[in-house]
Amino acid sequence: MKQFRDWMHGKGQGAVMVIAALAAMGMVLHYAVIERGIIAGSQSQPALSESIESKERVGSFIGPAKKEAGQAKKTEDAAPKGTEKPETPIRLGFAGDICLDDTCAVMRHMKKRGGISKVISPELIEKMNSYDSMIINNEFSISGRGKPMEGKAYTFRSSPSNVKYLKKLGVDVAGLANNHIYDYGKKAFLDTLDYLKKAGIKTMGAGKSIKEARKPLCLKIKGKTIALVAATRAEKYILTPEAGKNSPGVFRTYDDRQYVKEIKRAGKKADYVIAYVHWGTEYSTDLEEAQIQQAKDYINAGADAVVGAHTHCLQGTGYYKGVPIIYSLGNFWFNEKTLYTTILEIDITGEGKLSARMLPCLQGGKETKLLTKPSQIKKFIKYVNKISTNAKLDAKGNLKRKK
Repeated sequence: MKQFRDWMHGKGQGAVMVIAALAAMGMVLHYAVIERGIIAGSQSQPALSESIESKERVGSFIGPAKKEAGQAKKTEDAAPKGTEKPETPIRLGFAGDICLDDTCAVMRHMKKRGGISKVISPELIEKMNSYDSMIINNEFSISGRGKPMEGKAYTFRSSPSNVKYLKKLGVDVAGLANNHIYDYGKKAFLDTLDYLKKAGIKTMGAGKSIKEARKPLCLKIKGKTIALVAATRAEKYILTPEAGKNSPGVFRTYDDRQYVKEIKRAGKKADYVIAYVHWGTEYSTDLEEAQIQQAKDYINAGADAVVGAHTHCLQGTGYYKGVPIIYSLGNFWFNEKTLYTTILEIDITGEGKLSARMLPCLQGGKETKLLTKPSQIKKFIKYVNKISTNAKLDAKGNLKRKK
């Protein structure tokens, strides 16, 4: 102790004074750099004040949300911790039956009118191109080969050059599990797979083998994996072949045990699973008992939404265990009948909430239009609610559970 006191009164005293001075300088620098933000000519970044979302993510039926996930992510990565904006939701678009058969009424009408934007609302086309993924039911084969399948009243085949119309509509995924994809036989079916692949359009629900046909289509969007599982049970007299171990065809779900198994399998590697099924009675809003029961089976297996097609008219909506069911999207652009139709929007937020919304549309005069007048929208919503079970649309088309 004596030596320590002697040191403090000698050389140690000067050392202590130096340490104290350095500590004081450190406090000054900390205040200048951290509290005032003065460093290398830069200032601390304020919270982002401008929305990285498009002007219409939620709200009006008009004005699509743009694909800007990359820009949003880039902006968020640059933001200081605690000031990040919530990510824009993943938004999927679903439309019902589309037919590009060169001899069908809608295609003949389009050629007279002079283009796809003359027969489908430009607002709808813009929206379809804005979604993170746009999914349609491809109700025709694409080929210059083959013969009409015997025993079928209606068969549909499109020239390969018509694939450009799918691209103009922003189609990313084509559902092939339906009763018309094999209308012109094996060669035309295989051509269909090839032409869609060349166009960069993904397919689901059919393939060169059962392994390929039943395989879930996994979409990687904004860091999430969304699995689409497609199958068909549409035909009363079954003519479309089911894919086999080494033979092409569709994935069937008349007995839904295999389909349920695929939904469970998809749930193990995906964040969300959507069951996309071809079913129901054509031109009827009455649900088949199989639709009601199988929708529950799919949800019990892990589906986060059930979306149907095939009936050529809208069917109602429902909920089971908090999961939305849209029984059938009906026609989107298919024939000369005047019928309500829709684009179904499914949003998945960064917090994991899934919601559904139906855009009010009408197929009439061989054209499909977005309904924009308040009176038209009100009538559309009233119609859908009338044919629905335990769900309803609100004034903006959002699907809600009936209380």
